[in-house]
Amino acid sequence: MQHPEHHRLHRSGWLRAAVLGANDGIVSTASLIVGVAAANAARGSILLAGTAGLVAGALSMAAGEYVSVKSQEDTERADLKMEAEALANNREEEEKELAAIYQSRGLDERLAEEVARQLMKHDALGAHARDEIGITAELGARPLQAALWSAAAFSAGAAVPVLTATIAPTEGVLWLVPVLAIGLLGVLGAVAAATGGAPMLRGAARVCFWGTFAMGLTALVGRLFGIAA
Repeated sequence: MQHPEHHRLHRSGWLRAAVLGANDGIVSTASLIVGVAAANAARGSILLAGTAGLVAGALSMAAGEYVSVKSQEDTERADLKMEAEALANNREEEEKELAAIYQSRGLDERLAEEVARQLMKHDALGAHARDEIGITAELGARPLQAALWSAAAFSAGAAVPVLTATIAPTEGVLWLVPVLAIGLLGVLGAVAAATGGAPMLRGAARVCFWGTFAMGLTALVGRLFGIAA
């Protein structure tokens, strides 16, 4: 009888980029709007600040994520190239090295040697990439995918406070944007926690706390500058 198990680790790459992008989009854009609104700015200034924050933030997230993950990809390629050269020049020693890894994980010497021999016969570089270096196809670096996920998620998150500021009356922006932003952060935190197999309440509380802190601080700064003006 089959017993299928649905593991979540394969989601870590795109999930990390999407959650980080959406959270950042909501918090940074809502904080920016709240800070400008707290300074008693006109609606046009509030919307301009929010829209500029959305565009600049999405591009910044995409560029930062691409550069970061691209560096990881370059490192992985360099390690794979080094390992391929080692296999071409000294295959016997590489097989012993792989067998030693399996022994350290609990196999006896003869079985470890046989497993190493069979795996290297099937895919030598793949076996060393996975078990010696820790590189797998599922968890390998994908810079373009990470960049697109980050930009799209940031834009989706940032669109909520911008649309709220567009629709809400000017005097209501200062409280309506934070309320909706915190509510959305809670939902997003709970969904991300559930997707990753973590407690939903803890995930929601964590993002709501930091989102509230950020918006509260920027509102204070905006109020101080508004008074000074």
